[in-house]
Parts: sequence; structure tokens; C-alpha cells
Amino acid sequence: MKTGNRPSGMRLSRTASLRFVLCLALAILPACLVRRRTVVSPAARQTLPLLTASKEQLIQRLHGISDPIRSFLMTADLSPSILNPAKGIATDYATVSAYVLFQRPADIRVLAKDPVLGSTIFDMVSDGTQFRVSIPPKKRFIIGNDNAPETSGNKLENLRPNALLTSLMIYPPNPETDVTLLENDNERAVYILLIVRRDQNQFVLARQVYFDGRTLHVSRQKTFNAIGGIVSDTKYSDWKVYDGIPYPSGIDIQRLRDNYEVQLSVMSMRFNTPQVTPSKFVLEQPPDAELQMLK
Repeated sequence: MKTGNRPSGMRLSRTASLRFVLCLALAILPACLVRRRTVVSPAARQTLPLLTASKEQLIQRLHGISDPIRSFLMTADLSPSILNPAKGIATDYATVSAYVLFQRPADIRVLAKDPVLGSTIFDMVSDGTQFRVSIPPKKRFIIGNDNAPETSGNKLENLRPNALLTSLMIYPPNPETDVTLLENDNERAVYILLIVRRDQNQFVLARQVYFDGRTLHVSRQKTFNAIGGIVSDTKYSDWKVYDGIPYPSGIDIQRLRDNYEVQLSVMSMRFNTPQVTPSKFVLEQPPDAELQMLK
């Protein structure tokens, strides 16, 4: 295992999906692997002309990204980091091979394997209400509610599977509950959709979706809690077309309040494949595993 510290002021370089189980798996991860991904240099980006788009056109782009997706099967390299914002440093851990399955409305499964040995490090599912986690090397099986209080002093132990889904799906605003505003930041060449949600007689900022002004690809998504605090900050890069649907192959997830960061480098993506069925989201307790309940 290889770790590294980064000084304050520098960007945290290696980036839920596994806020509950990452810390349990870290002790058994293999040596850190090298990851390569495509990036666009600032100089090359600046040569592209700025594109014009209205609020309605940007919302339609979100519909084009989200609406066609009924399910997906993703393979990716998953690289976690533990953050220490007070000291401005992050500790990077080994990359694992991850298989991520999704089915609407909120079923998600994440299976992580040792990229060398092929053995299962952890396996977890959630239906948006309850999650289950199997950790074969520890012979542990955890069942809990997605909204269970965060009780662990180690922030990574409080991860819920749907934290990852918050970043993997970029939904359009709901016209029945959301009010959308547009910010056009020409200096940074970015459009920002501010999605404000009606909460009884009040309005709260729910999300901000950033669009690259030179490509109109989604470059970032922030989600907020009821008092305006940032819950997740996800950056998207290297958009590609899989099965006729655009999707980012680089997904950089930061959850600073939870002190973790995860980077997903997508290796393959299949949308609306018959391989994703309801039975894929059933995870039973192994006979030799100790059960732990979280409420």
C-alpha cells in the first residue's frame, strides 16, 4: 500500500462509493496501481469558441443525459482517499476493480475486487431505503437504513451506498418541486444551473449543475443540505458515448464533510442491458458471516 500527503492549497488529486465500507477494506487492499486518464489542457480548451445556450436548452441537455437511462452496468477503477481538511492533506489508497449496477428508481450494487487476485473485497446493495454490505475477508455482513445516524468517529464508516448514486446520475430539475435559475459566468466560461427546491413555504438550494461553456458538457455537480451546506461536489470529465448515450468516463467525487474522496475511471459502460435484472440487487448473508444491524 502506498500513501501520500499533499500540502494545503493544492487540489486533492485522487478521488460514494463506499462511505460505510471503505475503511473496512483499506487494510486488505493490494499495492497501489497506476491510473491513466485523458485530460484536456487549459491551452487547448481556451482555443474553443464559447457556445451560447439558454436555461431551457441546458435543462434539455440534462434530460438527454438522464431520461434514456433505465439501468446500467459499469466497470471502473475505483480509487479512494481519506481527507484531512484541517491540515490540507489527503491519504490515497490502492485502486480496486469495481462493478457498479444501477436500475431505476434507486437500486444500486457495487462489487469491489482485488485487481490482481480477483477476490471480492466488498459487495453492497441499496434500494434507496436500506443497504446491505458483505465483507468476505472480514466475515462481516451489515444491514442498515440509508438514513441511519452517523455514529462512527471514522467518517468513512458512515458511507451509504446511495451517496455514490447521487454523483453517478445527473437528473434534470423536477418542474413540480424545483425552481431553476441560470448563471452565465463568461470569465470562467461556464454556465451554472441553480436548482432551488420548494420546502413548504421556503426555498432551499438543492443542486448546482455546471456546464463547460465551450462544449456544454456537464463538468460539475454540487448537492446541498437543507441549510445550504455542500454535501457532495462531483467533477466530470472525458465525456464519451456508450450505447448512444453520453456519459463521463472520469468521475471525481468529493464529500469533504465526510472526509473522503473517490475517483472512478470508467473502463466500460452498458446501458439498458438485459444483464441488469432485479435479482442482481439481492445480497444474502453468507453462512459464516457475523451480522451487524444499523438503525
